[in-house]
Amino acid sequence: MAKASASAPATKAKAKVAAKPKSPAEWAYDRLILYIRNFESQLDATHEIAMGFAGDEAGVLRIEGLGFFEPDIVTFYGRDEDGAKTQLIQHFSQLSVTLRAVPKSVSAEEPPRRIGFHLAPGWVGGDSGDASA
Repeated sequence: MAKASASAPATKAKAKVAAKPKSPAEWAYDRLILYIRNFESQLDATHEIAMGFAGDEAGVLRIEGLGFFEPDIVTFYGRDEDGAKTQLIQHFSQLSVTLRAVPKSVSAEEPPRRIGFHLAPGWVGGDSGDASA
C-alpha cells in the first residue's frame, strides 16, 4: 500500500495564499479600463478616444496610456491638441473624466489608435470595421 506524500498538504496550503486586496487607485484603474473599452467599441474608423478635463479649460488629451500608483493616484498620459506630451496625475477621490471621440490623428489609410486592448487582458476590439484592435 502506497503512503501519501508528506509534502502534499504543504503544497495545498501554499495554493491558498490570499490575494492582496486592491487599492482604491487600482479599483479606479480597472473601472476606467472598462469605460475606455466600452467607449472605443462604439467608435467608427475615423475617430479615436481622447479625454476632456472635466471642469477645466485645459483642453483635450489624446489618451495613450493609463496607470496608477498605490494606494491613491491614477495617471493618464498622451498628447494635447498641439501634440505636446501631457500627463494628468489625479487622486482617485477627485477623479472626473470626460471621454471624447475626436477625429483620428493619423492618415486616412492608417487604422485609428485604440488603447483599450493595451491596458489589460480581455479586449476584443471595436466596431470600426478596419481590423484595428
